[in-house]
Amino acid sequence: MTPAHAMDPSGAAVQADAASLRETAAACPVLLPDGVPGMIVSRYKELHDFLADPKVAKNVRHFAAYQDGAVPAEWQLNAFTLAKGMTTADGDDHRRLRGLATKAFTPRRVAAMRPSIDRLTAELLAALPGRADAAGVVDLRRHFAYPLPMGVISELLGVAPALREELHRLTGTMVATASTAAEARAAQDAVEAILGRVVAERRARPGEDLTSALIAARDDGLDGGAERLDDAELTGTLLLMIVAGHETTLNLIVNAVRALCGHPRQLAMVLAEEVPWSAVVEETLRWDSPVANIPFRYPTLDIDVDGVTVPRGTPVLAAYAAAGRDPREYGPTADRFDITRPPSRHLAFGHGAHYCLGAPLARLEAVIALRALYAEHPGLTLAVPDTALPPLPGFIGNSVAELPVRLG
Repeated sequence: MTPAHAMDPSGAAVQADAASLRETAAACPVLLPDGVPGMIVSRYKELHDFLADPKVAKNVRHFAAYQDGAVPAEWQLNAFTLAKGMTTADGDDHRRLRGLATKAFTPRRVAAMRPSIDRLTAELLAALPGRADAAGVVDLRRHFAYPLPMGVISELLGVAPALREELHRLTGTMVATASTAAEARAAQDAVEAILGRVVAERRARPGEDLTSALIAARDDGLDGGAERLDDAELTGTLLLMIVAGHETTLNLIVNAVRALCGHPRQLAMVLAEEVPWSAVVEETLRWDSPVANIPFRYPTLDIDVDGVTVPRGTPVLAAYAAAGRDPREYGPTADRFDITRPPSRHLAFGHGAHYCLGAPLARLEAVIALRALYAEHPGLTLAVPDTALPPLPGFIGNSVAELPVRLG
């Protein structure tokens, strides 16, 4: 087996690391924070199959090193291993938890959110010129790409506007592998405390939001109590919704704008309506996935991945960014951004039982945001060279921490 690759907590070379790992083998050993050994699956076909393999689990009880006491009690990635909710559940527990959340993401419910997304997008665009500094530069990530999905998911959950900025800051600390274990733990504790206050508020004054519906499932039970949530599952579900509901869509919008700034001819095609905005979104998801590497899956038996054994109980990263540029799946132009590429599958939202529930909502938000942004500012350009954009800290999220632009 190849030597273990130490995952870079800074996120400074996400795509370079992804390409190196993918071309080394379909599955490679890696070192996680604190030297915890793991593996990563980086090629499209093998990752596609791995994600849907019934011999692969999500619950920490299958994490051999953790169960053996070989993982620090305060570990930087504990939020991904110990949170109680659908992302760490298997079998009947997963189906129960996912079934409750699915009701918020039906096609009808998502379509009904369009007017709210349109309204929030228009409000943010109206304020955007006033956010520019004396040189005419505005951070599009801070003032547009972040508040849009955060506002949408907060409205869905019934989270008050006053809490959103702090939740964004704290969840960013939680998922950034550049954070220390103590920082990540403190951030998670603070998020859970805020969500506890949201639950108390929604319990006292129920509304039409998803939190109120989940509280009803927690307090009253459904189907004779079979779908009842416990307190930890309720908090864990809300935490997942907040993180996945805004961080990934934020990165998607930023990555799409960055790609279009670097490919003006393709932008011209979209503005001329020769190519739909949905093609920009799908190609961005493939070429520059909002999530680089997602923790964790654990084989319940030794698994062969293209001749490489992934031992039972190993924590495995799913390398979405690497798989998105796999030439075995996308041909010799896999590393090129090309919105005219024939429609193709990608793994940016995962695959199998844990496929992202919010994928339709994320796609809708991104299309609305990009179409409206470029309708208002078709001459938008980067204010600094692309190579000067600071990477998002960590090997999980994949984007840049700032997107300074001139609106044109």
